Amino acid sequence: MFSFLMSTQSAFAAFFLSLIPVLIWLTFWLFEDSKRPEPRKLIFLAFVSGMVGVLIVLPFQQVAATYLTMSFPLILIWAGIEEVTKFLIAYVMILRKRDADEPIDFPIYLITVALGFAALENTLFIFNPLANGQIFEGLVSGNLRFIGATLVHVLSSSVIGGALAFAYYRERIQKIWYGVIGVILAILLHAFFNFLIIISGSGATLTVFLGVWFGIIFVLLALERIKSLARPLWWEKIFMRRRNQ
Repeated sequence: MFSFLMSTQSAFAAFFLSLIPVLIWLTFWLFEDSKRPEPRKLIFLAFVSGMVGVLIVLPFQQVAATYLTMSFPLILIWAGIEEVTKFLIAYVMILRKRDADEPIDFPIYLITVALGFAALENTLFIFNPLANGQIFEGLVSGNLRFIGATLVHVLSSSVIGGALAFAYYRERIQKIWYGVIGVILAILLHAFFNFLIIISGSGATLTVFLGVWFGIIFVLLALERIKSLARPLWWEKIFMRRRNQ
């Protein structure tokens, strides 16, 4: 009974330590869409759906790990499972809704799903240190994931969201191609950073994270470009006609 209570307390502590930093990031990214903010219920749905994505991903990753040793192919498969899952969750739960009615909405919702995914994933990473009484190690692990691993999820998902955003006013077949290319790039980017983190060791981890931060700067610049995209005249007519129906 005592061990169960300690495990429960550790789980709540791990979740709390993971959730607060992620919510800080979420607030930051939602500010990018402050002119026409998305409904809070959909943001909440996207975030929780991202957390559920971890439970979907884990069994598939475990199966992959039984057939492959820790190598780049396995890391690539793991990254592919995560990125495809996050994208499908965002598409099924959010992106098909009428509320996703402007280009900036796509990266915002995908980033929100990614942050929900990172929140639960970070919880699992720091649970064991806390359960073993290694509070300092848990805090260090949480802080490192706050500045690194969490942003890898954001960066990779924003690549997909950005690709869909730039294809927003294009033909359907072009949207599909943009989406496919975005998913492939996201998988490669995610796998590349994960591989560097694994082979670099603790001494060079912060250097790898610096590369992630440079990627985030490019994401911010891309979001500014996406927000400046103007509706073509033919799209404006279709949009207004639908609004009046």
